[in-house]
Parts: sequence; C-alpha cells; structure tokens
Amino acid sequence: MSKNVRRRSFPRRAAAIAAAALLAFLSLCACDFSEKYIKKYETEVLAASEEYGLDPALVFAVIRTESSFDPSAVSPAGAKGLMQIMPATAEWVAFRTKTEFDESRIFEPAYNINIGCHLLGYLLEKYDGELRFALAAYNAGSGRVDSWLADPEYFDGEELTIPFPETKNYVEKVLKAYEKYKETDE
Repeated sequence: MSKNVRRRSFPRRAAAIAAAALLAFLSLCACDFSEKYIKKYETEVLAASEEYGLDPALVFAVIRTESSFDPSAVSPAGAKGLMQIMPATAEWVAFRTKTEFDESRIFEPAYNINIGCHLLGYLLEKYDGELRFALAAYNAGSGRVDSWLADPEYFDGEELTIPFPETKNYVEKVLKAYEKYKETDE
C-alpha cells in the first residue's frame, strides 16, 4: 500500500515542484511584462520636442503616464488626449503662441503633443529647469506649486514635499518612465 501512495503522490509532488520553480523564476525575472516603454507618435514627439527644447524621452514619459498613448483619453477632470490637456490650457497656449485655438482638434496627436510640449517647456523655464517642480505643476497646476514653494511646511529651500498623493505619485511615475526611456535611447 505504501508503494501505491508513493506512486500517486509523485505526479502531485512533481507538479508542485514545477509550479514552485516557475513561480521562483518569474519572481526573479527582472522583466515586468505589463510595463512597456513604447514610442508611439515618434514623429510628432520629436518635432514638438525639438521646437520647445525638450528631451523626447521626457515627452514619451509624460504621454505614457498621462494617457498610456491613448489619443482619445479623457480624465474625470476633463483633460483630453495624449498629454491630457485641459481645454482652458489649450486656449491659453494658443493665446501665448498667437495661434488659433480649435478645441475640436485637441484629440489630434500632433496638436495635443504640441500644446503639451509648449506647456512643459514653459513650466521648465518657469521653475529654472527643476523637473520635479515642472512635473508637479503639469499635474496640479503652477498656482498650487507656487503656493507650496512659498510655504516652509512644504519647501525648505531645496526639497519640495508634495502634499497631494496623486501629484506625488504622478511625479514619481513620470521620473521612473523618463529614466527607462533614457536607458532605451543609450
């Protein structure tokens, strides 16, 4: 009887060992199959990045974080397109660039990327190249970031503590994606 028990348990034990080995392999694998650092709309990104003096890897990181490269994305707050542009922001950029504002075009990749790159370039200039400040302002608005920078509770002269968890998470996600995109460009 003990021989029968051993024979029956062997396939189960082998299956358990194989499953454990597979799980161990997957946990050790450095690949995260859900994370892909794609470069859709590369022509549009390269053109707008050059026009506004931005690193294309940063623009890809923002698009990936904002919309996952979905040109028809709409946020609960009403931000639209690849770079999640609010219509009022698009209108402001059109005013600054002396171009005609056309809200019906906000989902067009080239139009949306151009507006987003103008805004990102403006914010980087406004915050003297401080990427964390510019990204926080891209997400939460420059008025909020300005108030945080003026408050010693959030800014000690060097380090900004972002009090909004959503904005803090957003900045971290963009920075992580930016590093990955820069690695793929090397």
